[in-house]
Amino acid sequence: MDRVERPLSPHMQIYGWRITNTLSILHRLTGLLLSLGALFLAWWLFSAASGPESYANAQDVVGSAWFRLPLIAWTFCFFFHLANGIRHLFWDTGAGFERAQIRTTGWAVVGFAVAATLLYTLIAMI
Repeated sequence: MDRVERPLSPHMQIYGWRITNTLSILHRLTGLLLSLGALFLAWWLFSAASGPESYANAQDVVGSAWFRLPLIAWTFCFFFHLANGIRHLFWDTGAGFERAQIRTTGWAVVGFAVAATLLYTLIAMI
């Protein structure tokens, strides 16, 4: 049987790296990290329900200085995933598909996530 030469799928040589690629990957990654954070939250709540000794052990982890970085990362994940999810809800209505709108709302999502994370972190860490 002769092999039929079919065109290959367009790849990065055809499509350049755009903000939409990055935000799509970041949206999936933040969703994954939020799921891991939910497992950690469940562990913390379980230890709180298990008694004072178990809760004290969990608080040693949560209250430690090194644990602030994962908390800040989860905060960023939450705000980014929230803002990008709202952006997708607008897309579901058929709005915002112009090239300039996609770029503007993409950068707005990133800006909101960074600003909200900084604000929340400053308020929470004080």
